Amino acid sequence: MPHRDRPRVAVVSLTQGTRPDDLRRGLESVLAQERVELDVVCVGNGWTPTGLPEGVRPLALAENVGIPAGRNAGAAVVEGDYVFFLDDDAAIPSPSFLADAVRAFEGDPTLGLIQPRVVDPSGASNPRRWVPRIRKGDPQRSGPVFSVWEGATMLPFEVFRATGGWGDVYFYAHEGIELAWRVWGVGRRAWYAGDLVAHHPAIDPARHREYYRLNARNRVWLARRNLPAVLQPVYVASWALVQLIRWRRHPRRLLVWFAGLREGWSTDCGPRRPLGLITIARMTAAGRPPVV
Repeated sequence: MPHRDRPRVAVVSLTQGTRPDDLRRGLESVLAQERVELDVVCVGNGWTPTGLPEGVRPLALAENVGIPAGRNAGAAVVEGDYVFFLDDDAAIPSPSFLADAVRAFEGDPTLGLIQPRVVDPSGASNPRRWVPRIRKGDPQRSGPVFSVWEGATMLPFEVFRATGGWGDVYFYAHEGIELAWRVWGVGRRAWYAGDLVAHHPAIDPARHREYYRLNARNRVWLARRNLPAVLQPVYVASWALVQLIRWRRHPRRLLVWFAGLREGWSTDCGPRRPLGLITIARMTAAGRPPVV
């Protein structure tokens, strides 16, 4: 990376313009960052961003292309040593957040992605899903992970490019799992940083109308795009069992979910980029083989 007195961080904020107060709060938390140079773009997903704070460039997309494709569009027009993705309802309360994340990357060159600890600033209970480990444990404990909560995610820009970026095809759901897997695939580690904090309201992801269908379809696509053929049915079957246990008293959810599974096997998932055996071995040694 080029030598500078201060590292340059590219920031991509994605919005549909439905949360102007939250969007401004998040952007202002970025602009308040210390000891870094910033290149900030606000991507309007089917919307022309207006009323942005000074120092933030707008990028209008003519239609809603989905969350991962919208993030990729923003990443294509910013420059930096690192790239940070922030949802329009998230914020980073510490003015040293980005500099602290840079210091973590510089101190451990094996790191390829950092997800911070997520906290609801209202004091509401924080969902367990925000800690991307099977054994959740203490949310302040840091460690390697194999999926990420996508709302506040930072990578060295060279790593992001090497992974191929967010999976445009997903539209919504599971793109953070694929990005984490592909970080492992390029020889780095995805990391949950319990000592870094992002703010986000505790909102049920099932609020999205098509959550159950896309959750299932994208689970299959994730396997087809990233796993060797022999592991694909194992991964999908393990998650089918999980959902049967979770939603055994919600037959309507299960009907929609299994319809999504069928869609995942029968529709185009985009180009494949299977994990290699060495990557799978590294992930297994780190605690989670990509079969669950």
